[in-house]
Amino acid sequence: MLKLGKMTMVAALMASVLNAVTVEAGEVAVKDGEKIAFLGDSITAQGAQPGGYVTLVIRGLEANGVKATAIPAGISGHKSDQMLARLEKDVLSKKPNWMTLSCGVNDVWHGAKGVPLDQYKVNITKIVEQCQAAGVKVMILTSTMIKEDAANELNVKLATYNAFLHELATEKKCLLADLNAAMQAELAKASPEHKGNLLTKDGVHMNPIGNQMMATGVLEAFGLDATQIAKARESWVEPKAVATP
Repeated sequence: MLKLGKMTMVAALMASVLNAVTVEAGEVAVKDGEKIAFLGDSITAQGAQPGGYVTLVIRGLEANGVKATAIPAGISGHKSDQMLARLEKDVLSKKPNWMTLSCGVNDVWHGAKGVPLDQYKVNITKIVEQCQAAGVKVMILTSTMIKEDAANELNVKLATYNAFLHELATEKKCLLADLNAAMQAELAKASPEHKGNLLTKDGVHMNPIGNQMMATGVLEAFGLDATQIAKARESWVEPKAVATP
């Protein structure tokens, strides 16, 4: 069971935020031949590896008849200020049709070397506005958890950053993949007797199950319905090698 305690006020704040733009289920927003840039930190950098969420999103789209190209733009340790500084070089210059933005974990996790909420709001808003001015459609990903414990102080602070992302997605008419909510929902299903991490290797970076959780959230935000998600998941299963006689 997830503890509430400190989370009560934040949960109320989140509940008051209007929903971001959504896509009709089954109507895939990404079209055949389009390019998707994935801007983020080490979670996104690792997500571009085999089995990572970036790779799984592309495979999931292809399983549903949409051949898209990934532009990986994740760099380990990066925060919102660094992503803003390299936006032109790593994203806009490559002319993507879409960009997913995953940013917030390091802004909070790095403490005194992180980015305070007021400056984070400025940085993220500029990233979204510059993309939209260049004709790039944006999907905002809420930040996943810092350790698999929603009630710890880092996640309480991170919730205020995620609340802003909800607001910005609505204001700027961006798609929103609420990966933090998806992660908490998965953890809530766990048996109380379970020990260790469920979705991450180290409390932050995704394991195979966590990468599938993230990819599912992104694909749902792109408009894939339950049947299409099932097709995507089938494409993620590596075929077993058949022994030759």
